[in-house]
Amino acid sequence: MKLPRWRLFGAAYPVGGVEGARRDLVAGINLASMNVPQLLGYAHIAGMPLVAGLYTALLAPLGFALVGSSRHLVVAADSGTAAILAGSLSHMATPGSAHYASLAAMTALLTAVMLIVARLFKLGFLADFLSRTVLVGFLTGVGIQVAIAMLGDMLGIAASGHGAVSQLWQLVNGISHLSPATLGLSLLLVLALLGGKRLAPNAPIALGLVIATAGASWAWNFAAFGVATIGPVAGGLPPFGLSLPNWDEVLQLLPVAASCFVVIIAQSAATARAIAARYNEHLVEDDDILGLAIANGAAALSGAFVVNGSPTQTAMAERAGARSQLAQIAFAGCVFIVLLLLTAPLQFLPRCMLAAVIFTIAIGMIDLGTLRAMRGESPGEFKLAVTTACAVAIIGVEQGVLLAITLSLLRHVRQSYRPNTAVLQWQAEHGWIATPVTPGHESAPGLIFYRFGAVLFYANASRFADEILSLVNSAPDRVRWLVIEADAITNIDYTAARVVLSLLEELHRQEIGIFFARVSPSLHADLDRHGVTAALGKGKIFGSRHEALAAIGV
Repeated sequence: MKLPRWRLFGAAYPVGGVEGARRDLVAGINLASMNVPQLLGYAHIAGMPLVAGLYTALLAPLGFALVGSSRHLVVAADSGTAAILAGSLSHMATPGSAHYASLAAMTALLTAVMLIVARLFKLGFLADFLSRTVLVGFLTGVGIQVAIAMLGDMLGIAASGHGAVSQLWQLVNGISHLSPATLGLSLLLVLALLGGKRLAPNAPIALGLVIATAGASWAWNFAAFGVATIGPVAGGLPPFGLSLPNWDEVLQLLPVAASCFVVIIAQSAATARAIAARYNEHLVEDDDILGLAIANGAAALSGAFVVNGSPTQTAMAERAGARSQLAQIAFAGCVFIVLLLLTAPLQFLPRCMLAAVIFTIAIGMIDLGTLRAMRGESPGEFKLAVTTACAVAIIGVEQGVLLAITLSLLRHVRQSYRPNTAVLQWQAEHGWIATPVTPGHESAPGLIFYRFGAVLFYANASRFADEILSLVNSAPDRVRWLVIEADAITNIDYTAARVVLSLLEELHRQEIGIFFARVSPSLHADLDRHGVTAALGKGKIFGSRHEALAAIGV
């Protein structure tokens, strides 16, 4: 299959010439100053060595900038995919171990392969199947799960269980071992982070607190007061290559990679679409998928783990002034400098500092405003989002994603299975109005004007026929005409056509004239192909309501 032509670093060119390049370079430096502590936090969420978080921002942004079409999408470690790794790989190996790291790298490679397959077969449309409702629920569930996971380090209590429920139980049982100094420092840091975000959202508050707490820990030996530190952090360039797990483990990693793939496709596309619309920029989703594949392949070969188009980091980059991928290239350059020169002081960083950064990120993922709006506008979607959040937080991220997709599709199928139907009735003041389908209703003496509000397919065809027969058989006057308003019936499948043909036979036996109104060209072609047009008889299909009514003299 032929790939389209693309330009190297096509989305990396600055907007605005030299001045635009300067702006993007400064934005990349600002992004690094705000984002380095978060990258360490994402590595902690994923169960990887902390330095692996920095590795995700070294080659992955360059890989995406190589072919991606989005000028703004920041590709690096992300909390959603990091949580999927932690929830799945921790059952296969000890977090932080070399074996665990090899499993994480293989997951990134498998995810890259799935993204390449998606690109080859132009599967960018798959992003549409993970709705905003599901994404809000997913991110809320991840936020709850991650926030609970951080409470142990913020309280100074060991909680190594799998899953939010297990970790909460361990925290309750270990409350007698709480470290007052760790708790006090954690509260101060959380307040500072949340307050700083509100008062100065573009300032590198997290980086400043990291430097301050690491310096204070070194000067006053926080460990002596019961405040644990993260210990030595490896520096230098990442080890290039891939340690292959055995075949059975690769098979176990396939569903993990599939979950990451789904989240990457949906979350990256949603983020890139939103920001491209804001700047009226052209977006090629399939090129972005290829860029994400290259980024994950680069992450797999450089000691990192799965990377994603991060909505939070993309928003940070936009606020910092980024208008092209040149900012992300500058961000990668800053991470390179940190890896070479600045990792040694991180060993004094209190664990609760890192936990506080992650905790505030997790709290920010819980979108209460959108959930409240859903509850008022669409209670069904609100329930789906809450169910998704609970499933992710309690059962696990991977299982929660799959359940959310399944529930979302089932909800859509249910709406198609039981669509809105109506009997149209004439009122002098308002014209034709829709009334509920109730036995005994008719549009006028001898006339039933029936509207079906969905595509007609095998699952809902029987309901279509049953409602019409019920209306006909219970009408107070003998029915002479039936008009089916079909503007919502855009097509009809083979099984549904057989049901319609049987219905027409029954109605013809009762000497009822059947007409179709507001029929689209695509539906007309389906009716012709399935023999419905011939069964109706000549002159029974119309493009408008007025024509159908005129044909029966109404």
